[in-house]
Amino acid sequence: MQEATISVLIPTYNRPKVLAEALESLSRQTAAPSEIIIVNDNGSPVEEAVLAYPDLPIKLINLQQNGKHVHARNTALKAATGEYILLLDDDDLLMPTHIERMLKHLEDADMVYSDAEIFDYTFEEDGSRTPNSRFLFAYNDDPLEMRKFSTFVASGCMYRRELHETLGLFDTEVYNYWDWDFYLRAVSLFRVKRVPAAGVLYCFSTDGDNVSNDLGEKRKAYLDRLTAKHGLGELPAKNFFVLLEEPAMKRREALTEILWDGKPIRSRLAKVQESSI
Repeated sequence: MQEATISVLIPTYNRPKVLAEALESLSRQTAAPSEIIIVNDNGSPVEEAVLAYPDLPIKLINLQQNGKHVHARNTALKAATGEYILLLDDDDLLMPTHIERMLKHLEDADMVYSDAEIFDYTFEEDGSRTPNSRFLFAYNDDPLEMRKFSTFVASGCMYRRELHETLGLFDTEVYNYWDWDFYLRAVSLFRVKRVPAAGVLYCFSTDGDNVSNDLGEKRKAYLDRLTAKHGLGELPAKNFFVLLEEPAMKRREALTEILWDGKPIRSRLAKVQESSI
């Protein structure tokens, strides 16, 4: 039986050492991807991180202008050749069995996504991250509830590449909400399934540069575009963690399998720096 071909898409910007941790998590997978397409969105050079993982099938695309993360993701998508697509943010991490598990669940689905553990962290002198808190993110995927507040975890999600033949590219016009938009478009036409296992470590630092932290006027404008596009009505533009504490979200909490032992995932770049001290 022919093995599935999997393209991992990673947009990156100014985080080469963090990117190396994402690559480290990919190097530990029990089911290996056939290609890892990294799109550097005109940020700091990432060649050092790439060269640290010669065993991984990495294709690096360096953009000459910064087009923001959705455009970079679309650039990676256009270069992908795999039967399946796996999305991964440059600061997120995957548990070792993640790809294998997602492939299994794709036997009766077109797109699957997993639960996650959200982690905050402290930067060490070598640029590596030590987790200092963790928060379980596991919620049911009732389609009506997902129109009110999306718990779709795009990082680590995996789907059949042919979905894009119907859905087109990721929508740059909704920017912060590109992932919610993609979920809503996919679930309306394809079989989308939540996998009850926390296979993704999702980085969310209040001191970092997460797009999710931005609650300015531009973010509200993107939310308005999303709601108009999908007829979602008026949605609150509240802080992410405030929303999760509301009764409606508490009722959506779901059981899941915990996979992470809480230890940091240190990249080969950090290990090299350690050995030179």
